[in-house]
Parts: sequence; C-alpha cells; structure tokens
Amino acid sequence: MFIFMFVADTMQSIPSIAKCSLQKPDWASVTLGVFVCQGCSLLHRGIPHISRVKSVQQESWEASEVELMAAMGNEAAKAKYEQKVPAFYYRPKHTDCKLLREQWIRARYERNEFEFIEKQEPYSAGYREGFLWKRGRDNGQFLSRKFILSEREGALKYFSKQEARDPKAVMKIETLNATFQPAKIGNPYGLQITYLRDNSTRNIFVYHSDSKEMVDWFNAIRAARFHYLQVAFPGASDEELVPKLTRSFMKEGFMEKTGPKHTEGFKKRWFTMDDRRLMYFKDPLDAYARGEVFIGSKENSYTVLPGLPPSTQGYHWNHGITIVTPDRKFLFACETEAEQKDWITAFQRVINRPMRPQEYAVEAHFKHKP
Repeated sequence: MFIFMFVADTMQSIPSIAKCSLQKPDWASVTLGVFVCQGCSLLHRGIPHISRVKSVQQESWEASEVELMAAMGNEAAKAKYEQKVPAFYYRPKHTDCKLLREQWIRARYERNEFEFIEKQEPYSAGYREGFLWKRGRDNGQFLSRKFILSEREGALKYFSKQEARDPKAVMKIETLNATFQPAKIGNPYGLQITYLRDNSTRNIFVYHSDSKEMVDWFNAIRAARFHYLQVAFPGASDEELVPKLTRSFMKEGFMEKTGPKHTEGFKKRWFTMDDRRLMYFKDPLDAYARGEVFIGSKENSYTVLPGLPPSTQGYHWNHGITIVTPDRKFLFACETEAEQKDWITAFQRVINRPMRPQEYAVEAHFKHKP
C-alpha cells in the first residue's frame, strides 16, 4: 500500500526527470530509484546492468526497494544525474524517436555524461570529424563520406572522397538544421540535415551504424548553433536560444498541387512545412525542392481556406486547400479529410503568428525570385 501512496505523492516531481512527462509513470527502476512510463521502462530494460524495472501495480516489492524509492525519487535523481547538462543538449520528449530517448537514458545512467564534463567532449569540443553514410543525390545509394564540423570555420562540410582537399558541400552553421527521420530515411538512426544555399533549401540524408555516434553528431550541431547564436544575439538568454538550435518539421506528407495559372493538371508531391517555408518535392528524399512557398501572417494578408475555387479542374483527391497570399492563390488537394484538417491546422498556426523582422527579408526574397 505504501508504494501506491508514494507514487501519488511524487507525481508532481516526475516531469523534471521522466522522458515522457505526458504519460502515467506506472513503472519504476528499483535500482535507480526513479518512476518512468511504460515506454521508457522498455528502454531501461536495455541497460539491465544499470536499471531493473518493476511495475508499480502488478508486481510485488521488497521493503528495501520501497525504501530506495523513498530515499531517491525523481527530484533527487535529477540532481544527481543531471548536474551538468549543457544548455544545447537535446532533452527528448515522449514523441521523439526511440534513438533519442534511449541515448538520453544511457547518457545519464550508463555513461554519467552529465556528472563529468570531460565525457561531453564528443559533442562540445567545437570540432568533430568522422564518417557518415550519406544518401547519393542521383542514385539513392548510401556511401561513406567524411564530415567535418568546425565552429571556428562556422560550417559543416563533407567530402566525396577521403583524400579530397576541397569539400563537396559547405553548410553554414547559420542556416543549419538537423532532425531525426528514421521512418522517412528507412534507418533507425537516420538524420536529415538541411541548410540554405542561395536562400533555397538543400537536404542531405545520413546515418551511422553506432547510435551514440549519431546522437553525438546531432548534439555537436546543436552546440555549434548555440555558440553561433550566443555571438549573434549577445543579450539573449539560454531559454531564448535553445528553441532555435534545431527544429522538427511542422508537417510533412503528400498532397496534389497545380501551377500558378490553375490550368495544369494536379500532380502528387511530397510537402514539408518548415516554419514559414512550404517546400514540395517529387520524392520525400530529394536533395532539392521543386519549389518553395512563403507562408506569412494574417496581418500581411495571408489566409488559408478549406476547399478549391468552383472552376478548378484536374485534381484526383477531393479535399482541397486554398492558400491566399498577397500575390496569388496556391491550390492543393489532400487524399483524406483528416489530412486536409491537419494541413489547415499547420498553416493556420503559422498564419496566426506575427512575422518577425527578419522574416520580412525572407518574404521579400520569395517575391523577387527569378
């Protein structure tokens, strides 16, 4: 009976350490003294030499286990295992991929990275060099490529040949983004890296066979971005900068689209909503977008409407969306009503947000694209 009362008493402290703060912590690590949700209990089972989990309600408990939970608990565990978490280090949410959640658990409990700063060097040193498997732009094959991330040079570079002096691509830290896309890439450790070249988005898709190596690269990119932004915005707090380090896409999926004159047939394309940039691709793993649309705010005459104009022809999917901009209307069609609603919600969220000063410059570039 005591353990059930103890769970209830400690519910308020759980979000500070549990990976899945939105879920009920029906499980506990009786060796670490922390409560976790069912999903994270499965990840704890991956480190049995460190963590042994039990169900709070369905298993019997030894008195010593109850005593440990009472002595430790989530708040005390946080103080012990998260003493020195760098501001830039990504703290996964319950919706994040298994890789991020698993490595967060291992970093804390197995490798003790946040108790000893020297263990953070792989992602905090300001320089990282190594080989990643990169998807070829034309043939779709993954080939080993040398990557170098240098804060001093302000860039991530990769080389098509190991002995090459000149990089195949230079990605400025200023516009760099990284997001894990295991399902899209078809690899549990797949990472999508995007950057701007000539103010247009470019994608590369990479992975590494070692899960820690891949997460170290991800956090190294975040660290480089963090230090760049600290210089660019010297008065900003860590809380203001951290959300700008990397971002997940607001929405992705297939829609149909037509051309600017609305007389062409609708074509199926893969769409990615990245903040105010709506990009479309022939294939989800294309390196370059076929086109990009800037989505501004309602104060600047941007609106989203369900349905298509009555005279529209040539679409196969029946659930239309019209985006009205100051210059023209963009027409899309979704396969299902649920997808239509999800896309409209994503567009509306962006349109309802006032534009920042720097976004006006981006909008101006879109308007004057050749």
